[in-house]
Order: sequence, then structure tokens, then C-alpha cells
Amino acid sequence: MIDKVNKEEQFNKILAENSDRIRRICNYYNSNSENQKDMYQEVLVNIWKSLDNFRGDSMVSTWVYRVAVNTSLSFTGKNFRQMKLIVSSDSQNLNSIIDDESLLEKHREEAMLNQLQNELNQLSVIDKALISLMLEGLSMKEIADVIGIKESNVKVKIHRIKEQLKSKLSGGRHE
Repeated sequence: MIDKVNKEEQFNKILAENSDRIRRICNYYNSNSENQKDMYQEVLVNIWKSLDNFRGDSMVSTWVYRVAVNTSLSFTGKNFRQMKLIVSSDSQNLNSIIDDESLLEKHREEAMLNQLQNELNQLSVIDKALISLMLEGLSMKEIADVIGIKESNVKVKIHRIKEQLKSKLSGGRHE
């Protein structure tokens, strides 16, 4: 068991290395800045509470993502099916969703970005979680560890999501 001083040091180290990551996850799952702050605090509380139980079976960053995503999903409460995934033209790794450069250029325009966001928000909760972690630049293995499914399933699901989005965004003319 970790003593209180070491726990505080470990928590502060985790926070120093992961605070931006946690904030981005909170931003993906809520557009209201006050709710983002509340969600961020809730993630920190959950990290603190579960720090004693962290066994080191995964990388700390993977564990932090798992706590942040699970907290974000819980924070949305019973309305998680209506949860919105918030992206912007400066969202990290946006091109990883739309890996068609010409389509991505179109999406830099505000109307197209809105369409992309609308399409993303039609996705299931698990698909939204997959996409948010992909936007964070996690590897397929890391996403699998966070979500708790096999890496091969992550690859298939993300491929299908991307194909579905490309088709919808190109007006069904996707080759």
C-alpha cells in the first residue's frame, strides 16, 4: 500500500504528465466550459481514489485515459446515448479520422466541420469513445487497453467508422 506522502507525489506526477490529456478528453465529451471543469475535477477525484489500486499492469497514461473516459461516460449520466463528441478544426489528429486529404481540406471549412461533428454524434457511445481516443493519437493497442476489447476488434471498428464517415461526408460517393 502507498503511504500518504508517496501517494501525493505519485498523484502530482500523474497530474503533471497528463493534465492536458485529461482536459482534452473532458472537452471531447462536453461543450460547456463549466461542465468541462466539473468533469475534469471528477476525473482527478477518481484518479486519486483508484491510485491505491493501480497495479502497473498497463502504462500510467493508458490507465489515466481509462479513468478519464469512464468518468466522462459516467458524468453524462443516464443520457450517455445523447452524449455529444465535440471536435474542432484544431482537434489533435483530426486527419486520422478522415485520411483523405482532399476531404480533410473541405472539412477545414466551418460548415463541413459541423457536418463531421453531426456525423460523429450519430455514432454509438463505444464508437464515440474509440474516436475520441483515436483523436488523442493512441495506438490501436492502447485504445484496446482503455476500452477493454481486443486490438483486432478496435481495428475493425475504427475502419468501419472511418468508411461510414467518408461515405456520408462525400454524399455517398465514396469509392
